[in-house]
Amino acid sequence: MKDEIFDKYRDAGIIAAGIRREGALAIRIGASYLDLVESIEAKVLESGAGLAFPLNVSVNEDAAHDTASYGDERIFASGDVVKLDLGVQIEGYIADTATTVDLGRNSLLLQASEQALESAIKIIRPGVTSGELGAAVQKEIEGRGYRPISNLTGHGLDQYVQHCSPTIPNVGMDGGVVLEEGMVFAIEPFATTGSGRVGEKTRVEIYSQISQKPVRIPSARAVMEKIKDRRGLPFARRWMGEKKLDITFPSLVRSQILHGYPVLADIPGSLVSQHEHTIIVTSDGCVVTTR
Repeated sequence: MKDEIFDKYRDAGIIAAGIRREGALAIRIGASYLDLVESIEAKVLESGAGLAFPLNVSVNEDAAHDTASYGDERIFASGDVVKLDLGVQIEGYIADTATTVDLGRNSLLLQASEQALESAIKIIRPGVTSGELGAAVQKEIEGRGYRPISNLTGHGLDQYVQHCSPTIPNVGMDGGVVLEEGMVFAIEPFATTGSGRVGEKTRVEIYSQISQKPVRIPSARAVMEKIKDRRGLPFARRWMGEKKLDITFPSLVRSQILHGYPVLADIPGSLVSQHEHTIIVTSDGCVVTTR
């Protein structure tokens, strides 16, 4: 990896780590989802970096892909388990990081995903397989009486690409990708009190552009104009403002111009915790960019 590319990954990670910590401190009972999301996204832009994806704020059984909607009136409640998942990019080089805030009495659940992440990081070096990382994650989570979410994984990162090879499982498996020096990826263990698998909800607030096609509807053209600088990175419907777009977005998805990311959730009433860091594999271990 060229030094200038390493520096962009590192700088994005430093910004992401600082803003993640600030964001976690702002999550408290009675606070507004929308105020939190808008303030954190603004801090990223004020830093001179860009957003790799809309700030994800997923609560309780919701594991991923939720964010505030335009005019969102939700507030955090006593007992909530709140996942804060932040992506920062500098010239497309991404830092992806997450933490969980407990507004109840779920410290062991949070410890499970946090220690799973740390255990996986400790064994990273060239020659280790992704399956071994998954086994380290699974052991820590199950050792505390919870389940890892088996159909969510960590993922590779590349310039303007949020998900690519290697896939980093949250459960042990034989083989898998062999880690090599210069690989960049995010590890994100999820621990749950539920089934250990997520399904899709109907709520969709995050999208990405997956193809270029002509569009005729004025509202669709306006959306495409607003997202042209995203280069395929995800965006929030909220970023389009207050316009009614309930027809526009499904139409763009049906036309395979946009891809929607439904909220992913375990069974109702369950609780999910998540922790995530971005890693660069080195000759003798790794650098964690998002400490």
